[in-house]
Amino acid sequence: MGGTDDGTGDPARRRGPYAKSAERRQQIVDEAYRVFATRGYHGSSLREIAAAAGIGLSTLQHHFGGKEDLLLAVLARRDEWNRRGDDLPFPDAIVAQARRNEGIPGLIALYSVLAAEATGPDHPGHEYFLRRYAGMQESYEREFAALAADGRLRDGVEPALAAATVVALWEGIQLQWLYTPERVDAAAALRGYLDLVLVGEAPGER
Repeated sequence: MGGTDDGTGDPARRRGPYAKSAERRQQIVDEAYRVFATRGYHGSSLREIAAAAGIGLSTLQHHFGGKEDLLLAVLARRDEWNRRGDDLPFPDAIVAQARRNEGIPGLIALYSVLAAEATGPDHPGHEYFLRRYAGMQESYEREFAALAADGRLRDGVEPALAAATVVALWEGIQLQWLYTPERVDAAAALRGYLDLVLVGEAPGER
């Protein structure tokens, strides 16, 4: 089950307080995740999140100093899910990630609501999304440049523009998916764009 023996011989006693604290923090983050995805950051309150978690406000504040701390924990949870990817070539990896996103309840709603809300510089998530968009642009541009060097990027397609287009397409198609998930396939849209700008296939793709 993990852990080390402290001589008590009782894993429950040994890990109890720490495990309970970690479980409580996770419960609070899970409820904040749902509330933020539904009402946004500004439209929600710590009292509301505490009630959803079945605890008092003082208990929540024992684990998180304020709503900003809780938002950052929620965003970190979202990033943790995003890192659980397959070891796939770049084109397949982003398509697979889009497919996974649709299968995680509330993930796309959370991201879309907070990304729109955080455009103002006074929002506590503003710097997070600035860094995220810059990181995505740089990472995807490198990937497209590597594909160009391998002769796999269609003539006339600039890596920087292709990277920006993927980000814009992904964001927009996920927003449409929130409205009509039965009609919109974000992964298929991304695959369609990549098929337009790439030529040939690398071993392991598809």
